[in-house]
Amino acid sequence: MPKHSKRYLEVKKLVDRLKYYSLDEAIELVKKTATAKFDETVELHLSTNIDYRKPEQHIRGTISLPHGTGKTVRVLVFAKGDKAKEAKEAGADYVGAEDLVEKIEKEGFLDFDVAIATPDMMRIIGRLGRILGPRGLMPSPKSGTVTNEIGEAVREFKKGRVEVRTDKTGNLHIPVGKVSFENKKLKENVIAAVDQIMAMKPQGVKGQFLKKAVLASTMGPGIKLDLNELLRKS
Repeated sequence: MPKHSKRYLEVKKLVDRLKYYSLDEAIELVKKTATAKFDETVELHLSTNIDYRKPEQHIRGTISLPHGTGKTVRVLVFAKGDKAKEAKEAGADYVGAEDLVEKIEKEGFLDFDVAIATPDMMRIIGRLGRILGPRGLMPSPKSGTVTNEIGEAVREFKKGRVEVRTDKTGNLHIPVGKVSFENKKLKENVIAAVDQIMAMKPQGVKGQFLKKAVLASTMGPGIKLDLNELLRKS
């Protein structure tokens, strides 16, 4: 078991482990329990009822947050010609083709948050799967990162589009803003996230799709949300 800091143990006392908080209460509490010296990210953790043994029940896609995540997203694009130009004009941080593949392979370059590719580039970047795959950075049609609409994709990810995927325990971990956000903006981001995740419910999932929802800041304790209240809002 990792040893928690004295600060963490103190703020943890503010959270009633047996209580399920309303979203408004949880947001207030997240701000009280975020005492790090940096602007912590507020994260929504959702436990789903998917059967991870069935690949068709895995959730992978993207959601849009009305107020973004508050994070500067570094976007890398694999494209050539007009599509490369379109990516640059849309604000991509890095644009290239074989040169970028080589930079990632030989130099271990991974200084980006999202990688987008045009479909024709997939045969060139296929060999990067072993490097980008485990880090969740490999472009994929499912996550909207393999597309011919390059300009639109770059702008969407820069603005606050978030890639989501279930981990091996069927959980989703979604950044929904920063502690410095106004309460109203955090609330709207959480509701938008839940609404879009509910729309991604895979066919064949038995029983209640969402089992548990927890809100927490990067360094703060988890705060359990009243799921019934949350689903009524979404």
